[in-house]
Amino acid sequence: MRALLGLGDNTTDLYVDQGVMYPGGNTVNVAVLAARLGRPSSYLGVLGNDGRGQLILNALRREGVNISRARTVPGTTSWSRVRHHGTDRVFDGDDVGVSRQWTFTPDDDRFIGTHHTVHTSVYSGLDDHLPRIRAAARLLSYDYSTAWTPHTLSATAPLLDVAFLSGAARSPEDCVAAARHLSALGTGVVVVTRGAEGALAVRGPDVCHQPAAPAQVSDTLGAGDAFIAAFLHHWTDTPDLPGALLRGAQEAARNCATPGAFGHGAPLTP
Repeated sequence: MRALLGLGDNTTDLYVDQGVMYPGGNTVNVAVLAARLGRPSSYLGVLGNDGRGQLILNALRREGVNISRARTVPGTTSWSRVRHHGTDRVFDGDDVGVSRQWTFTPDDDRFIGTHHTVHTSVYSGLDDHLPRIRAAARLLSYDYSTAWTPHTLSATAPLLDVAFLSGAARSPEDCVAAARHLSALGTGVVVVTRGAEGALAVRGPDVCHQPAAPAQVSDTLGAGDAFIAAFLHHWTDTPDLPGALLRGAQEAARNCATPGAFGHGAPLTP
């Protein structure tokens, strides 16, 4: 059994100010970064038959991620335009390309079931398929990023074992309230990352807080995904909430020294 499946979104992060592009996307990043932590990982997603798609697939191969069920179809691979203000990044346009052209088969269901943990995201376009994924997955993790509202949480939270929210722009009280809302809906563990303010997690009645770890920051892209990969790595081995938060914070800080989400940059193409 493989440890983790990244199921869903992919993108190429176009660093227009630097003339470089990097493979990325939440579920791609989590699969790669979990593999770097020693977790046998896979990726299942839809990519275009263009140079950007090949960039992502080649990077996944080099990182030892199983891509046996990834699809390549005619069309454009997803991209996100990124501009930089110092060491921070600002997204400046995107195109999902073919990444949401989903068709699931019984073979996919069986493949999903061969992994201990399945991780997907709000950007993957899979919410309508989530009940099917839930039926096949042993443990289901979902990243809402910043794209969460009470409606989106209510529609998906009852299906999840672990959920991640990004709450850097919200007050601690709002973050705890959102996490408690998901917990009440049935999600087993809810983690809210808060950038430089650290992270918090809710499991039942318990709330745990974790400060951000010291970091040498050159690029913040991918830090949140590194947090997720490390949290899941620890949590699925040892359900120790403070320990999992600490590992997540440490890996997020370490990732801030990496260009792109996990490197593998290439010259930017039109």
